[in-house]
Amino acid sequence: MLRKSKPLILKYFLNLINGAFLVLGLLLMGFGAWLLLDRNNFFTALDKNNHLIVYIFGILVGTGSAIVFLCLLGYLGIHNEIRWLLILYAVLLLWACGVQVALSALAFTKKEEVHQVWRDEIDLIISQYGSKDMPEDIPKWTALNTLQKTLQCCGQHNYTDWIKNKNKENSGQIPCSCTNSTLRNWFCDEPLNTTYLEGCENKINAWYQANVLTLIGINFGLSVSEVLQVSLTVSFFRHIKNRVHAEM
Repeated sequence: MLRKSKPLILKYFLNLINGAFLVLGLLLMGFGAWLLLDRNNFFTALDKNNHLIVYIFGILVGTGSAIVFLCLLGYLGIHNEIRWLLILYAVLLLWACGVQVALSALAFTKKEEVHQVWRDEIDLIISQYGSKDMPEDIPKWTALNTLQKTLQCCGQHNYTDWIKNKNKENSGQIPCSCTNSTLRNWFCDEPLNTTYLEGCENKINAWYQANVLTLIGINFGLSVSEVLQVSLTVSFFRHIKNRVHAEM
């Protein structure tokens, strides 16, 4: 009885994990497409020419599309018990796992470079913020306002970063988004006790430190799921092969 039920059990778990991968692929596709189409998001606003950002978002869409395609191959191979498709599915899963590990290692090694690009770009935005001669940069300033208001932070390191800005009416002004003010002006005259004193870099780093274990856990869990799926696929392939040989 158990021997007869084994292929059904394998199919069930294979389809279950494959379905989870399909959802992940669709989420990546949707998220990447949304970021590509939404020109007002903070990440797009940071990149002047949008080349790097579009490239990164394109990778998200491409990765999601590849996962969806892989899941469709897996479904066909599992449902129709096509051995060569199962082999291809397992090989592509191993390749995806390897790429995932490589990208994770690359992200870790390039972390400081990304941070430096971030710092340089934020410094540039702060120095040009509110300039009447640069209306094309308004999306960047709006995005920075959103970041400061949402995280309740001011500047990159702290509110004194805004001293370098020369577009204020007086040296004591800071962006309204750095304060509790509801005004929609670029700059406000607000007392220090209504100003967000902490820098946005500290806020972002704090969020990262608080969630890094979760991110690592998700990455590890995904890798384990891929390896498990490969193992189940190989087991299912062997079962089909043995059954075919027994029928000959």
